Amino acid sequence: MTCFRLVQEFLEKSADRIPEKVALVCGDERLTYAEIEDRANRIANGLRFNGIQRGDRVALFMQNSVELVIGIFAILKCDAVFVVINATTKTDKLVYILNNCGVSALVVSPHQKIPIEEMRASCPSIKFFVVIAKEGELLDQPTTEPTTACFSWEQFLKTYPPTRLPARNIDLDLACLIYTSGSTGEPKGVMSDHSNIIFAVNSITSYIGNTEDDVVINVLPLSFDYGLYQLLMVFSFGGRLVLEKGFSFPAQILNLIEKEKVTGFPGVPTIFSMLVNMDLDDYDLSSLRYMTNTAAALPPAHILKIRDTFPHVRLYSMYGLTETKRTLYLPPSYLDTKPDSVGIAIPGTEVWIEDERGNRLGAGEVGELVVRGRHVMRGYWGDEELTAQRFRPGRIPGERLCYTGDLFKMDEEGFFYFVARKDDVIKSRGEKVSPKEVENVLYKIEGVHEVAVIGVEDALLGQAIKAFIVKNNSSLTETDVLRFCRNHLEDFMIPKIVQFVDELPKTSSGKIKKTELR
Repeated sequence: MTCFRLVQEFLEKSADRIPEKVALVCGDERLTYAEIEDRANRIANGLRFNGIQRGDRVALFMQNSVELVIGIFAILKCDAVFVVINATTKTDKLVYILNNCGVSALVVSPHQKIPIEEMRASCPSIKFFVVIAKEGELLDQPTTEPTTACFSWEQFLKTYPPTRLPARNIDLDLACLIYTSGSTGEPKGVMSDHSNIIFAVNSITSYIGNTEDDVVINVLPLSFDYGLYQLLMVFSFGGRLVLEKGFSFPAQILNLIEKEKVTGFPGVPTIFSMLVNMDLDDYDLSSLRYMTNTAAALPPAHILKIRDTFPHVRLYSMYGLTETKRTLYLPPSYLDTKPDSVGIAIPGTEVWIEDERGNRLGAGEVGELVVRGRHVMRGYWGDEELTAQRFRPGRIPGERLCYTGDLFKMDEEGFFYFVARKDDVIKSRGEKVSPKEVENVLYKIEGVHEVAVIGVEDALLGQAIKAFIVKNNSSLTETDVLRFCRNHLEDFMIPKIVQFVDELPKTSSGKIKKTELR
């Protein structure tokens, strides 16, 4: 395994070793490692010349693109910290993030149509903008002399040399801030240092068994850590990344898998739900070697359908959170016997379950999952109070543990099972109900496409269980659903309310937003 000290070395060492290999396929563009290295060096020199210093935060606000990939590595090369902001972020939230971490420069696509003048006034820390446009096509240029410079991407590529800047950072320096979705409040910037990322990349690629021959397709935004790590992992082992803007047109993605001979397909439950309900006979997907799932646990019913549909593919069911990147994975050999488990600790880490008094719990007991390892991130940018709540001292002085806020249980063999978010547990009739347990049963009903279960206030029950269902069978009725539940759930777990909806609200990473359902 190649030894890495800093994250930009994922690109640099691959460019030195296999310069002419195609590293990135994005739309009509196919770039080699040498071409990406050349452009990243030019952009890095442009950033440095215009004042970006070690430790400065530089934000990238755009869709998945060649420029986004190059920008990430360019920022790292000038010892700065990259912040990828989802392209769908609204102006108020964008301004909040930029000010929260004191961004020094903003790289933006003209497709975002952001008001540059408003940004100048609202974000005083920004020294300059870099717009992915040709000279003379910059965004919203003022008629008066601007107080903040605005450069074009092409101008940087033409003006600055392709020489590699000497690195001054060490592995304890920050590499990036990844902002969480903020569904329960303002977005939080998770601080990831170089060693956090390198450890996670090495651990994940070791259990997946990645090689230089792997071709990985990524339809997830690079602002989402699951999507970002596909790029970082592929460049670390010298593979090829097929980068797409999303999964809105499944047939197009399936054709691309066939054309590019894709071997790795990372997805989330919403993507796999679409796949298992499609007719795949017209596509040659024989090149696929593995699939991975995280963001939310796959329902066991979907896992079994995927196994039946792709018998030649190794499916990795996984669990993680931005604060630790990846935490658990289920070895594919256990899918048949433990389809509802998200597995064991990733290589080189340790996990356990604690009660509210800090006691470790044994098999069958429900408590909070605690994570120990080099992948535990540094905390939340600028928020010591929240950092102290989530990242707590370990038994070794100076060590940080991550308290996930998720309830789990463990079986006798040490495999872990997600129960619920601590704040999602429904208390009905005096009993605690895991929404996930009810959802898993509902997914077994023929005609159910997607499900979300929440608790709603009820004068008699305390909380009543409400199920939102997206169906793909128009004949399915509430009576059918409740009959099935009565046969498969305890009385206190049967939904009181069943509501059929056309779709469920989701975050940009594909997670169902239960806060909006409430």
